[in-house]
Amino acid sequence: METALGIALLYGLIIIEFLIIHFSMKKPLPWKEMVLNLNSGHVLMWVGRGIEVLCYSYILNHFTLGWISHWPKAIQWIFIFIVWDFCFYWLHRLHHSIPLLWSIHVVHHQGEHFSLSLGIRNSWYSSLTSIPFFIPLAIIGASLEQFVIVGSIHYFIQFYNHNSLVKKSGWLKYIIVTPAHHKVHHGRNSEYIDKNCSGAFIIWDKLFGTFQTELKDVPILFGIDKPVKSENPFWINTVPFLRFLGIKEPSFSVKKSPVYILSDLIIGVGGLLLFGWLLYYISVEKSWAIVQLSCLFLIIFLSTISICGLAEGRIWGLISWILFFSLGLSIFIWQYSASLYVMILFAFSMAYSLIILINFYYQLINKTKLSS
Repeated sequence: METALGIALLYGLIIIEFLIIHFSMKKPLPWKEMVLNLNSGHVLMWVGRGIEVLCYSYILNHFTLGWISHWPKAIQWIFIFIVWDFCFYWLHRLHHSIPLLWSIHVVHHQGEHFSLSLGIRNSWYSSLTSIPFFIPLAIIGASLEQFVIVGSIHYFIQFYNHNSLVKKSGWLKYIIVTPAHHKVHHGRNSEYIDKNCSGAFIIWDKLFGTFQTELKDVPILFGIDKPVKSENPFWINTVPFLRFLGIKEPSFSVKKSPVYILSDLIIGVGGLLLFGWLLYYISVEKSWAIVQLSCLFLIIFLSTISICGLAEGRIWGLISWILFFSLGLSIFIWQYSASLYVMILFAFSMAYSLIILINFYYQLINKTKLSS
């Protein structure tokens, strides 16, 4: 439950940032990209996070040397925090320099708008490739609790560093990674590529030659040079591997005309609803049986694919959304769950599906009138 509340906080901060951008800064909101950021496959990535924790626990129980177990607790936590950050620096840097690892990390860099929602956009496989880099912590004796808590603090710092509102951080820029530092990291300009790989302390970049400030005469260009021309998370996560293996990727340049059109706002609301169901999945994963969890996992994961079909105006997107999200959730709740949170979220979900169907119906009627 604590984990779900923590992620709900991130969820709330993302919405607040978007409201400030829209109403105060008067900038257009990239709703579709935000949906992809929020739903780039997090339910699958969360399963990968579970595997990562299991692997860490196994190494800790069978191979630890226990070097720091007798240290004072305060010293342990400080030391682990620093070592975790050092391990993350090399994890991050090598994910930029090794082609196979870049095929995973590139999903995070595909986003073309720097915002908090980008901070939680990651590959399905990112937790799995993190495992080797944190083995040293288990070897020296950092407990599972310390590994999870310190990691959570670090990931929140990294999430914060994706915000687009804080421009300057004063003297902190000499000690920790700031949004200005990380903004540079996301640049695809030659001056900025593979720079500022640190997670919390900027010292690692300065020690190992990867530090770079934003240059006044070089505006930062976000994204990657060859983006995946699809909003489907399956292709977002798969195409980089096809490119790495030299396999021909699907052609996304020629798109069929959409059968119907849903506004970016409607797609954005659908993404927020799916993220709400992800929070519920996280809150119950430790108490539910594998069958229940598997059912909810499939509904969320398949609905994540379906909403991309909705965004592209595809009939398969509409049909699969009704089957997986609306009908699937109805059967699931009838069988397994009826908490207040679930019923409220379910009511909003059904209302959303009804709005989509009504929208589709009226567009179909108008097309029929025009063609007759």
